[in-house]
Amino acid sequence: MRSRAEVDATLQTAKLNPAELLPVVHCLSFGPQAAAGECCLLQLEPGLCAEIEAGCSLVIRGEKNEQAVLCSKDKTYDMKIADTSNMLLFVPGCKTPEQLNADQASCNIIHSQIAGFSSNYWELRRCRPKLKKLRKLLMEDPYEGPDSRKDQALTFSKYTTEDLLSLVQASEEEILHHLQVIDACKIEGPFHILIFQGASHFKALRSASIVPITSAAMKLIKRIKPSRPQAGTDQSGFSQGYWRILEFDYEMKLLNHVIQLIDSESWSLSKVPLRTCLEELGSLEPTEMIEHILLSYGRKYFDDAGEVYFEMHEDKICRAIAQMLLRNAVKFNLSEFQEVWQQSVPEGMTAKLDQLKGLALVDRSSRPETIFLLKVEDLPEGNQERFNSLFSIREKWTEPDITPYIQDLCAEKQTVGALLTKYARSSMQNGVKVYNSRRPIS
Repeated sequence: MRSRAEVDATLQTAKLNPAELLPVVHCLSFGPQAAAGECCLLQLEPGLCAEIEAGCSLVIRGEKNEQAVLCSKDKTYDMKIADTSNMLLFVPGCKTPEQLNADQASCNIIHSQIAGFSSNYWELRRCRPKLKKLRKLLMEDPYEGPDSRKDQALTFSKYTTEDLLSLVQASEEEILHHLQVIDACKIEGPFHILIFQGASHFKALRSASIVPITSAAMKLIKRIKPSRPQAGTDQSGFSQGYWRILEFDYEMKLLNHVIQLIDSESWSLSKVPLRTCLEELGSLEPTEMIEHILLSYGRKYFDDAGEVYFEMHEDKICRAIAQMLLRNAVKFNLSEFQEVWQQSVPEGMTAKLDQLKGLALVDRSSRPETIFLLKVEDLPEGNQERFNSLFSIREKWTEPDITPYIQDLCAEKQTVGALLTKYARSSMQNGVKVYNSRRPIS
């Protein structure tokens, strides 16, 4: 323990003027349990810091062969270790200069023990959720209907919400939103997730080399345990059930039932009654599947009497029918395709090429012009890998053609133009700006 005289002597040796310093002195010593590697520091943006202080959770997700990411309730962050030239000390109960009273007695000495130390910390950088794996998992065994042998024998791949949260590197809200985007439905019938919870004083590290933490936060950092779901629910409190994607032929079968009923009853496409659909089609398919296909291809609303109706989405229905026509052909004569496509869509709907963005690609350089299936979800998830794949399919792209296939790669506040500048080289061809690869494509 240092005395005030020893402190003053140290200040004099260091040629420091005590009058220019706060009178309170922190005397630090290493505690018996202090060791490197016992604690980890996270550098948090203000929004994440506020979530932690409010008692929310942060989750680390990833399997052994994946780079770990950290997820809040609605965002995903890359994690990278950053080294620092200063040793970072964990000091429970340590007060910052702002917390000290400048008018305290000049002899005030605080003896504090160092509970841990580190020479690095984790940096977080906002990243796109890695959602390609979500579709890949659900496509292992798409739902082919109640008569499917796999479903009757219960031998299909089973993924609950908890399973998806464990396997997919994205936040809970991002996963649930993407399940809606891909029209997944929940049918009843080895890396642990680490969750930081309730650290009301776990602060972001910025420039200070001494980090004040409470004893409760210290215990939190040392003992991070996997969460345990409650009985009857998954980790997020959702009811148990298995997420499935409809097999495309079965999905088209359901959609065709609905379209034929709309045609036979001469209903407006903007006012399709749910109750009548369930009554008329319930003998052909499960009513849950009929309602699911209406939700997937229509907008649900209520009339003044409280009856449920659906307004069918013209673009989505035309897009699905185009996919059905294109999926079995390598290339299709464009003019012939457009004629067959228009004849195939429901009466009152107009088939337009703009509906096929990210689904099919038109080759106007061939004679005759052709169209072929190219789905954005089948392309690689990484930026460079995506561009390599696209430039191997076509050497030069116009911006309107390539935009649907790279738009999902844009980070927060990033534009398609910025992506093209980074990964492609522009040139003029017949008065039109085109883009080709910056590197050779094998």
